[in-house]
Amino acid sequence: MSTVTLTREGHIGVIMINNPPINATSHSVREGIVDALDQIDADPAINVAILICAGKTFIAGADVSEFGQPPKAPILPNVIKCLEASTKPVIAAIHGHALGGGLEVALGCHYRIADKSAKLGLPEVNLGLIPGAGGTVRLPRLVPVHDAISMITSGKPVSSTKANEIGLIDAICHGALLDAAKDFAQTIQKLDLPVPLIAREPVKAPSADEWDDITTTTIKKARGQVAPVVAIDAIRTGIDKEAQTGLTFERQKFVELRDSDQSKALRHIFFAERSVGKLPEIDGIAPNAIREVGVIGGGIMGAGIATASLLAGFDVTIIERNDEACANGRATVEKHLSGSVKRGLITQDRFDQLLAAFSTSTDYAALRNADLVVEAVFEDMNVKHDVFGKLSLHCKADAVLASNTSYLDINEIAAKCVNPGRVIGLHFFSPAHIMKLLEVVHTDKANAKSLATAFAFGRALGKIAVPCGVCDGFIGNRIMSAYRKHCEYMLEDGALPHQIDDAMVEFGFPMGLFAMQDMAGLEISWATRKRLAPFRDPAERYVALGDYLCEMGRFGKKNGLGWYRYDETGKAQPDPEVDTLVIAESEKKGITRRSFSHDEITHTILTAMRNEGDKIVAEGVARSPDAIDVVMVNGYGFPRHKGGPMFISPPYI
Repeated sequence: MSTVTLTREGHIGVIMINNPPINATSHSVREGIVDALDQIDADPAINVAILICAGKTFIAGADVSEFGQPPKAPILPNVIKCLEASTKPVIAAIHGHALGGGLEVALGCHYRIADKSAKLGLPEVNLGLIPGAGGTVRLPRLVPVHDAISMITSGKPVSSTKANEIGLIDAICHGALLDAAKDFAQTIQKLDLPVPLIAREPVKAPSADEWDDITTTTIKKARGQVAPVVAIDAIRTGIDKEAQTGLTFERQKFVELRDSDQSKALRHIFFAERSVGKLPEIDGIAPNAIREVGVIGGGIMGAGIATASLLAGFDVTIIERNDEACANGRATVEKHLSGSVKRGLITQDRFDQLLAAFSTSTDYAALRNADLVVEAVFEDMNVKHDVFGKLSLHCKADAVLASNTSYLDINEIAAKCVNPGRVIGLHFFSPAHIMKLLEVVHTDKANAKSLATAFAFGRALGKIAVPCGVCDGFIGNRIMSAYRKHCEYMLEDGALPHQIDDAMVEFGFPMGLFAMQDMAGLEISWATRKRLAPFRDPAERYVALGDYLCEMGRFGKKNGLGWYRYDETGKAQPDPEVDTLVIAESEKKGITRRSFSHDEITHTILTAMRNEGDKIVAEGVARSPDAIDVVMVNGYGFPRHKGGPMFISPPYI
């Protein structure tokens, strides 16, 4: 079947693209559009054309499988020029997503309409690229330049409502898209052809001073990523110089970026996120239907899991130990949902509906109809056994029972449960209603049905679900423990906390290890170290500085003292008292301190990550190096444009 067809309906030519799953601008699509335009221009019976797509979406991007291959004519920029040069008006009828090359195609059309649920964007920066088919030149000639800059440098799509407000589309349709496009065609077919975007003036161009501010802000937000900054150069070139100069500059920079290390890294993590959860053992296994979700514990993590489940459309019940704890859990969930209202993610009506689907109880019998239950209580094995014993008594036989433990042996938890095949680990990351990562822990006896249900649940929550085996810390916390040790070794050997953190931020992490520990609370890792103390190898080097801080009552940002000292605004400052403590510990152990460069600090950290990652893969805890990269990028702030600790090449800096 042809990927592009042309049919005539009265005086209207309908160009239909059918290239599932995303109607990508592959060679056959590009060729088909040009052929259809030639036929339309040559047919005097056609007065207007509609460009529309079959399936669930408009053109949602380029065919990335063509990256690295010689270009095959017609290339997309020339297809768009053909659209602009059409002697008959062309209407882009958009549903689903018009992304990247898809939006650039729409910009080449004379008019654009979209259904109310459509999303439009230029997300190329997420792959280390900029638009390569005129997006940086045409978009600022259709919408205000500041809006174009925001869309291009952030990569975030806009809704059809926003698109209509800024002039990106000409109308929102509320009925059948093709019918609406035909109605729209009737209103414009006798009008003069609009001036092509390429020939228009930019809309509200910034001043020179504003450009400087925009560039400075973009560099700061990019944190080492090149594409957003190059995008600013391309947009400005297309505005300050003639449009053709802008198109040439844009294409040149697109090709340069496409072959860059950053783009290769970003494409790696893009594909890894989409493949990591595809497990052969659950292929073809239908997950259990999930309607009701139970959460044991209404603390920070439990309330976050409950909020995420509500937002995904599930009925949710939190079980707590007493009425006061239930009230606190409800208040936290309400606070999270109110935040979603303030950010425009849900309406007030939706907020009310979600609260109606939420309940709390002190009685496990309230979970009698739950399809999946997530335990999120204190990290103590006896407490976990008590919880799962009660769940075995009260939950239906096919309910999937999950633990959110960060470190404890889920095999041991499952062993004490009736039907251990339905027990899995769902390790959420805080805040659970915001963080995208979810480690799905496959216990030794977990059956395929439970595993399939866990991944379906993760997808419903909008999470990136990564499979892993049972071990202390699973994938992410185990790697973090490994590189934390080496950071602590560097403290005793001569570095200071802020020097290590500064090196990590310079590399691209949003914050350094010690600032992150302060934010999480130092007592959490202290409790883990005390739990593992009886099993510690006495011959292994142990750094007790974190223990000393907790013994001093320094628990992190929450009480203003941790590895750093925090002022009344919450801003961190290096603390001479901590520096003195670190230096004194070196002296006590007879260690001669030395200086560390940022490159040496980074190399040490990345090597530790890579070495531990190799062990995790060899042990089968992670199914591939890609799984480790996905976890570290999405859960631990590893810079996305570096691809992950397993992707980045030696010498790692």
